This record gives sequence, structure tokens and C-alpha cells, in this order.
Amino acid sequence: MRRTLLIFVLTALVAAAAAGATPSRVATTTAASASCAKASLATVKDGTLTIGTDNPAYPPWYGGAAGHGWKVADPTSGKGFESAVAYAVAKKLGFTRAQVSWTYVPFAKSFAPGPKSFDFDINQISYTAARAKVVTFSSSYYDVNQAVVVLKGSPISKVRTVAGLAKYKLGAELGTTSYAYIEAHVKPSQKASVFPNDAGATLALKNTQIDGLVVDLPTAFYITSAELSGATELQFPSVKGGEHFGMTFQKGNPLAACVDSAIASLKQSGALAKIQQQWLAKATGAPVLK
Repeated sequence: MRRTLLIFVLTALVAAAAAGATPSRVATTTAASASCAKASLATVKDGTLTIGTDNPAYPPWYGGAAGHGWKVADPTSGKGFESAVAYAVAKKLGFTRAQVSWTYVPFAKSFAPGPKSFDFDINQISYTAARAKVVTFSSSYYDVNQAVVVLKGSPISKVRTVAGLAKYKLGAELGTTSYAYIEAHVKPSQKASVFPNDAGATLALKNTQIDGLVVDLPTAFYITSAELSGATELQFPSVKGGEHFGMTFQKGNPLAACVDSAIASLKQSGALAKIQQQWLAKATGAPVLK
């Protein structure tokens, strides 16, 4: 057995030298591959990949009819951008559809400190340095712009600059980067309203309690196409450095490195772009504010 292993290692070193690689690089790559083998992954439940998200789960991030305890949309359907991405990552890690289990995790708990009941959570969670102090983030699976949803024909709907929004009453979901965006980039003359969820914020916009609701662009598209027929969206310009969504893990979870490898592979093959085109393409036509 040892003789066979020695021959294997020597063969690997010779091959590495011929390819211009160093022995240490070969050893590192081999170790990384082994640690990401399904049998080597330490998951919450043996043989199962447990994925968290909020409930209700909304299109275009999730699709399929409500069921299996899920409201509005069903993450287990494989439909919707985040559901499709999650299953694609799971497949890269060696898990079948039947070996994936979804669990309800309130949005704020997905990036709160402490032990996790999931292996990773995927729920439009934007990376921030503050959040990264208490959880581990994956690399970006979606680079996102913010948008403001407004009622058609209202004075704010005619605004075409970020500065022009400052005099209006804006709102956002509590604890989101959308609220932080208002404070950092719009700097409105009135303090922005906060809501426990997007449903409450959308109702406030419908009832004209606020003039504009700030959310990420695909969510804005969902609101204007499925929840408020009399609304439209305005897209904020991209911010230098970019905002992006990442999956969250319990702090220090080594599974994050394996998920990063899976995401990189999906990007390189073009599979991630195809998933984005399928589920989010309609959310790109909003006017961009200057």
C-alpha cells in the first residue's frame, strides 16, 4: 500500500514539473480537492445539504407554486434564480436534489452571530464588512444594483437624478442594504421609513405613506409586475466597488471555500450566466438615474 502511494506521489511530482507547477502547488490542489469531496464535507445533517432562506420566498428569486410549508413561492421547486443557483451549487458539491433540504430562516438571522441550523443561507444577502465579522460569506453569485419603486404618474416618477429624490419620503426594509443606500447616497431631507418586510413597505407605497420604496432591482421588478400594477421602477447607478449577494455560513465554516469553488466553476462554464438570463433578464430595463 505504501509502495503504491509512493509511486503515485512521485508520478504526481514528475507531472507537475513537466507542467511547470511546483510540488507544493500540487499538494495544495490535491488537498483542496479532497476536502471538498462530498464524503469530507461536515454538514448539519449527514448526507444532506441544508439550505436556509426566508418565508415567504418571493419571485424572481424563487418560483413554483406555494406548498410544502412555503408561502408565495417554493424553494424546493428549483425555479427562480436563487433556487436554481442553490441546486447548481449542490450538484457541484455532489448532492442530488433529494439530498437537499430547505429550512426557514428569517432574513435578519441569516447573518446574525452564533450557531446555524443551515449549511448555507441564500436570500439576497448583500455582503458588508460588518456582517462579515460574524458570519462567513461566499463569493458573489450576483452583482446587484438598487432601485426605487414609485407610483406611475406621481411627481417622483419623473425624477431622473439621485439628487432629485432627496426631497421625497423614501422607505426600505429594516436591516437591509437598501436602507443603508438611502442614507449613504440619497441623503434625503426626511428620515427614511423602515418596515419589517417588503410586503409592509409595498403596502405603504400603495397607500402613499411613502413616495418611493428602495429595494434591489430584481425585487423592484417583481413588485411592479406582480404586486403593484400602477407602479414602476427607477434604477440607481452602479456604485464603485459594487454591491453583491453572497451565501452566508456560520463563521469559519470550511464549506464556504468549497461553495466558492462551485460558484467559480459555474461562472467559468457560463452556467451561472444562463441561470441569471433565465430568471432575472426582465429586470434590466429600468431607467438609470444620474
